Amino acid sequence: MNYVTLNNGVEMPILGYGVFQVNPEECERCVTDAISVGYRSIDTAQAYQNEEGVGNAIKKSGIPRNEFFITTKVWISNAGYEKAKASIDESLKKLQTDYIDLLLIHQPFGDYYGTYRAMQEAYKNGKVRAIGVSNFYPDRFIDIAEFNEIKPAINQVETHVFNQQIKPQEFMRKYGTQLMSWGPFAEGKNDFFTNETLKNIGDKYSKSVAQVALRFLIQRGIVVIPKSVNKERMEQNLNVFDFELSQDDMNTIGKLDQAESLFFSHYDPSTVDYLVGLGK
Repeated sequence: MNYVTLNNGVEMPILGYGVFQVNPEECERCVTDAISVGYRSIDTAQAYQNEEGVGNAIKKSGIPRNEFFITTKVWISNAGYEKAKASIDESLKKLQTDYIDLLLIHQPFGDYYGTYRAMQEAYKNGKVRAIGVSNFYPDRFIDIAEFNEIKPAINQVETHVFNQQIKPQEFMRKYGTQLMSWGPFAEGKNDFFTNETLKNIGDKYSKSVAQVALRFLIQRGIVVIPKSVNKERMEQNLNVFDFELSQDDMNTIGKLDQAESLFFSHYDPSTVDYLVGLGK
């Protein structure tokens, strides 16, 4: 496994297992499978409603807690200092752990400044090893980075071959903030898994489209958290450290960038109205 060093010195695996849209009843089994094939970084969130499954799987694995890197996120409904503070303790309880390795603000809505104050306090109290944000576009990212004592260690945003986040990554580097990808497979959109460019490159290395896409992001220094409920695909997603894409391959994949979301935009009022509604 390769690692990235966050801006506070904490080391984080560059590849982990994400549990977005993993059914709460199925989560423990999926995380157990992921652990069995070698994953040690697990990404969950309060909004996923499966923190308990993650906690159960890690606890039952028998592997020392310090060998895992657990990420969770504070949801909009828990925005604000008091609510966020209480929700952090609730997440610790559900995850059955004394500390969270990485804690993120899930969306930049509600009193996220209050949320960040609670997170900074949890960091100083040893409940959290690193803090950051998720889905923060450059404008709000710069805002929170400039006006808080602790700079975000991570910004987790939609990042895949069709939305490569080139410019936002440049802004993050200014603050030592690590780009972390959600949706590295674009959730199959744009015929991702049959893309001819990725397939032709994969054939050269005897690798799948998914493996090429993950390797592309990893070579750009981006943390990835692919999700699968299939154990064999979990293994394949982890098997991306035995080859390296050439610069020509990187440039070719770079041309797939459309530089826009395939899912939602915070600049679309209807999207913001929907997300804000989820927080009430």
